[in-house]
Amino acid sequence: MSLDPVVLFFALGLAAGLARADLRLPAPIHDALTFILLLAIGLKGGIELHEQASLAILGESLAVIAMGLVLPLLAFPLLLGPARLPRADAASVAAHYGSVSVGTYAVAVAFLTASGVSFDEYMALFVVLLEAPAIVVGILLARGLQAGTDWRTLTHELFLGRSVLLLLGGLLIGWIAGPVGIEPIAPLFFDAFKGVLALFLLDMGLIAASRMGALRHYGIALIAFGVLWPLFSAAVGTGLGLALGLSTGSIALLATLAASGSYIAVPAAMRIAVPEANPSLSLAASLGITFPFNIFVGIPLYLEVATRLTGGSP
Repeated sequence: MSLDPVVLFFALGLAAGLARADLRLPAPIHDALTFILLLAIGLKGGIELHEQASLAILGESLAVIAMGLVLPLLAFPLLLGPARLPRADAASVAAHYGSVSVGTYAVAVAFLTASGVSFDEYMALFVVLLEAPAIVVGILLARGLQAGTDWRTLTHELFLGRSVLLLLGGLLIGWIAGPVGIEPIAPLFFDAFKGVLALFLLDMGLIAASRMGALRHYGIALIAFGVLWPLFSAAVGTGLGLALGLSTGSIALLATLAASGSYIAVPAAMRIAVPEANPSLSLAASLGITFPFNIFVGIPLYLEVATRLTGGSP
């Protein structure tokens, strides 16, 4: 994994950012890379649903949503107690870790593909499903059912925010068009996927380096949480994958989703619903600590565990 070029691109961005080098990707390029990745993941999942939509996938989806509701509930007391974060910040960080990182999922897909490990492409559906539940739980943990919460604006952000809209839109397009219909646009979204991911990770490395300053006050607690929590939540994802009878690669992906932390959808939603929460703390943990940990250590580890538990069965 350490020799994979896409991971080295992240390392380059991280090193450049920490060294304060003159390296920046313009915002329009960042947006374009994000758009392509989100649509590519959605399209792949939609094509797979076109091929094998079934009641079994519906049952798996409900189980995954339940996981997305439970994880922030488990994380919250740890952040409120041992980490000693204020209630709003603890709820916000918990919501980030109950949701998912599209970038981490994309790296895991690239890693499995390079390793020759097969997986179910409809796992992209779970990326969409895991965005919203943790956000709702995080808001309730921070504020309760208060009359002042602007649920209309929040609902708009939840379901029409950039990440959810593009992932869901890609899923629907892939499902409707099928593999034959998608062929004309495959070179951009599928053939160039790893190159786009490499540039995306270069930018993520720069952004991750810029978030390190927020760790000064709660540094040790957030660093410990950012490393140890993914190991626990990955174990939850692995256990759920085994219970659902998923393949080795799909179990590794579900573990990766459970272990990741959001840095796109949740910050936007928390800014609307819990404005008193400090977004730098959440992003420092999810993007500055957990994202690099999963990239360099977590993903290979989750695959190794899944392989040992399943005997490498497809």
